[in-house]
Amino acid sequence: MLVKKLHESGVRAEHAYTAGFISIGLSVVSWKASLRVEKKGEERADRWGIFVGEWAPTFFALGLALSTYEK
Repeated sequence: MLVKKLHESGVRAEHAYTAGFISIGLSVVSWKASLRVEKKGEERADRWGIFVGEWAPTFFALGLALSTYEK
């Protein structure tokens, strides 16, 4: 149902895959930014990087589901 709604609203598998790769880059950027801007230590920066990095598998899974639906 979710995949059908996404497809009907114009989201394609390529969009989800692109979002996955972008989120990988954003996890590195957020980790480095947290190290520099926040003075809370490396543990806090690691948490930011991991939090954003967890988005990538979700986007890749949506891309796979959309790819299967598009066939």
